[in-house]
Amino acid sequence: MAKILTLTLNPALDLTVPLAHLKVGQVNRSQALHVHAAGKGVNVAQVLADLGHRLTVSGFLGAGNPQAFDELFARRGFVDAFVRVPGETRSNIKLAEADGRVTDVNGPGPLVDAVAQQALLARLEQIAPGHDAVVVAGSLPQGVSPQWFQALLLRLKAMGLKLALDTSGAALRAGLAAGPWLVKPNGEELADALGRPVATPDDQAAAARQLQAQGVEHVVVSHGADGVHWFAAGQALQALPPKVAVVSTVGAGDSLLAGVLHGLLAGQDAAQALRTATAIAAMAVTQIGFGIGDRAQLARLEQGVRVQPLAEQ
Repeated sequence: MAKILTLTLNPALDLTVPLAHLKVGQVNRSQALHVHAAGKGVNVAQVLADLGHRLTVSGFLGAGNPQAFDELFARRGFVDAFVRVPGETRSNIKLAEADGRVTDVNGPGPLVDAVAQQALLARLEQIAPGHDAVVVAGSLPQGVSPQWFQALLLRLKAMGLKLALDTSGAALRAGLAAGPWLVKPNGEELADALGRPVATPDDQAAAARQLQAQGVEHVVVSHGADGVHWFAAGQALQALPPKVAVVSTVGAGDSLLAGVLHGLLAGQDAAQALRTATAIAAMAVTQIGFGIGDRAQLARLEQGVRVQPLAEQ
């Protein structure tokens, strides 16, 4: 299997609160409280580890509350290359209702100064060579500019790494200009980055051609329960997931990205890679937390995924 680096610049402690129904402005009584060391790149790393890959995790981590992350990295066998910064890693509150709706309240995270940014660049110069791919996922912390972020991506590309990008807003706009190997926005994020609607398959195909002209080989657009569109090398595919009982949508996109990357690095064709990735994402919404815990369930879900040329819809 592959050796993969994931980069999470703004990780989080996810506090997931299951509720029967959120009553705004009233007292709500939770059914439980689940705390996970998270952040998009960390989530991706957990799924990739379950798929058999070797993981190095890096980014910025608050020195004030590292315990949950330290425990996760040790339990999973990840190589820990995070740069510790003053302050605490942010907490994100996820209010997960019984019907699958999730309300997010995300914290800002610590301020990452120029010294820490340079320390991360120096660390990546040491550790990144020798990896087969790098996943850069999630938002930018305070103090990190889109311009610095774009320069970081260009450095990683210059090291010969296959670069998979999953972010949004100004970070996505800056990242697309760096020409990553693979991008995985949702429809709203892609429209915002390009400054125009991409609601229809034709719109998305045109957007994919534009990005491919900039050096992006794989454009994967997620649509939640409505499936996934994948554009690559003149091919456009759609995957429709099986119906499942939704517990929480947190981590579904990260699971999808991990599945796509796994398929590509394993040499699968696009259809098979998309089928497996969609099943992994479908499994993710049936649970709270990250990873593949039941291979038999995954195999059943994969049988329920329908992959077809996008033009057929």
